[in-house]
Amino acid sequence: MYAEFMTQPAELPPVLFLSHGAPPLADDARWTSELADWSNTINKPKDILMISAHWENAPVTLSATTQKNELVYDFWGFPQKYYDVRYDAPMAPDLALEVERLTATHGHHVERDESRGLDHGAYVPLKEMFPEADVPVVQMSMPTLDPAGLFELGKSLAPLRERGTLIVGSGFTTHNLRWFNPAAGADTTPPSASSEFDHWAEEAMARGDVDSILDFMHKAPAAREAHPRSEHWAPLYVSLGAAYASGGIDAKTAIDGFWYGLSKRSWTLT
Repeated sequence: MYAEFMTQPAELPPVLFLSHGAPPLADDARWTSELADWSNTINKPKDILMISAHWENAPVTLSATTQKNELVYDFWGFPQKYYDVRYDAPMAPDLALEVERLTATHGHHVERDESRGLDHGAYVPLKEMFPEADVPVVQMSMPTLDPAGLFELGKSLAPLRERGTLIVGSGFTTHNLRWFNPAAGADTTPPSASSEFDHWAEEAMARGDVDSILDFMHKAPAAREAHPRSEHWAPLYVSLGAAYASGGIDAKTAIDGFWYGLSKRSWTLT
């Protein structure tokens, strides 16, 4: 169904899928350096549309565009310094209007939540990739976890690339918090289920095998262990849809390796 792909025109901004990390990502010198190096390969975008694993809401909802709001510190039990983090990126009202217009043509009603700031799936990686906080950002909720539905939503967003928008799906390539053991250290050997799923994902993305990625629960090894719930894999569907509808998918791994047993593999889609 989605087997044939073409290469994008070079002038379009890429579409990203990144593994975003928990707040302590900021203390991981290797990963923060990888994110910074990655951003240096991307031309500064006009604005950024973030789709985070940490915001599920139907209908499609957009974060604040009229007034500054606190970041959403959607985590518990961390040292105070992680709640003192700020990321004061400009708001993106024009981008929000375009998202509303594009998704409406595909049957989506879009709402605004002017009280909502960026959650950690958005600001944690953006703080490393665009530390000056000078690129306007709006976050969009996932209205469903249905793979086909999110893929179609991503397709509707593809024209945003023509105006210079960077579309970013923010999740985690494997996400099973039962594997997370701070005492073992960030570089601990990952569980076999995590490494097996990561290897499958690397190969499926390199092939552009959208059908298998959307049906990962039946096609990937250790799928249910790697993702007991699919919300951290689901932003990839939006990214794939946006890249596919622009003319094709060429996926390149931008970051690989593991963090406390979780695969931090991230891709640039062009």
